[in-house]
Amino acid sequence: MDTSSFINSFRRFFAIRGQVKTIRSDRGTNFVGACRELGISSNLNYEEIESFLSKQEVCWIFNPPHASHMGGVWERMIGVARRILDSMLLQLPSKLSHEVLITLMAEVTAIVNSRPLTPVSTDPEDPQILTPATLLTQKFASYPVPSGNFDGKDLYKRQWRQVQSLAKVFWDRWRKQYLSTLQVRRKWQSDRLNINTGDLVLLKDQHTKRNEWPMGRVTKTFPDKDGKVRKVEIKIARDGSSTLFFRPVTELILLLQSEDPAP
Repeated sequence: MDTSSFINSFRRFFAIRGQVKTIRSDRGTNFVGACRELGISSNLNYEEIESFLSKQEVCWIFNPPHASHMGGVWERMIGVARRILDSMLLQLPSKLSHEVLITLMAEVTAIVNSRPLTPVSTDPEDPQILTPATLLTQKFASYPVPSGNFDGKDLYKRQWRQVQSLAKVFWDRWRKQYLSTLQVRRKWQSDRLNINTGDLVLLKDQHTKRNEWPMGRVTKTFPDKDGKVRKVEIKIARDGSSTLFFRPVTELILLLQSEDPAP
């Protein structure tokens, strides 16, 4: 994109999300050019934006050149999403229409922003989780998904079914790749901390619906003779009620340890 194209996308972002105070990015030439053309201050040098931003202050922080790793969080999300979209779109039998593409990208945005960040409540009966979508919309409910099964045949049907079929493929692939970033990979010979009572965990359930992340609180552990915990009891709150499940630790991802972990 050139500077003019980026300014248009910048304006679309403001129109949808509202005014912002701080922007972080790498030193793409279109970013630097747009920053200069809009008169936006950079590197914490606040100045008044007169014509373009209605005299509101915006700070644009650039990472150093050749330091993409300093944008670790967003660069990782972009990298995973880009790899999946590249593989998906290159395999399509025909090009997508503009309407299908922008709707698909909106669905992708909802999927990425539904990922869990940190728990809000310590109540095991109501384990509310903070997500990027929560910060943007001020709502804890997940983004609803149309009912029905969508597969490859829907690519040749109505546009809205094309979008849902592609969104389902993206969800299946993105969920697997994102979950792998939450787990620390160690050789089987290495020891790791046991899961303890009170820990908040994410279940690797293959049958979850799109944008749903089954999370629960560990209520009981079952150590083996060697002291290692390989099976736990989990309480999951759904629709105002709670249910107990037994799961192996291989099917769990530890999100947050309890304040009083067992020795």
